[in-house]
Amino acid sequence: MGEAGQWQPAARLTVLLDEDDKWRHTPLYAEIVQRARDTGLAGASVWRGIEGYGASSRIHTTRVLDLADHLPLVLMLVDEPVRLRAFVEQNAELFTTLNVALSPLELWQGAAR
Repeated sequence: MGEAGQWQPAARLTVLLDEDDKWRHTPLYAEIVQRARDTGLAGASVWRGIEGYGASSRIHTTRVLDLADHLPLVLMLVDEPVRLRAFVEQNAELFTTLNVALSPLELWQGAAR
């Protein structure tokens, strides 16, 4: 029976942004995800939040009395730390007003079938 897999060191880049943030005429999150894929990073996902604030300190919410716009997004990229750092540095124009954090993690690498 083959090995089940193993844990590999990696990192997670977490970016807090607003769904209305734009890069030229494209949603900023879509531009970041596209560039991450074009760079060959291991993975990227975007989640839409129900409430939060970021660099602007303005609270965005889905509460009934407020219009559900300008909602917060969390964008996560996963790869090796050196590749994530290089990605941010090479695309610094996209990250000028955003909260960006780099955290270590371990990725489960399943055995090839």
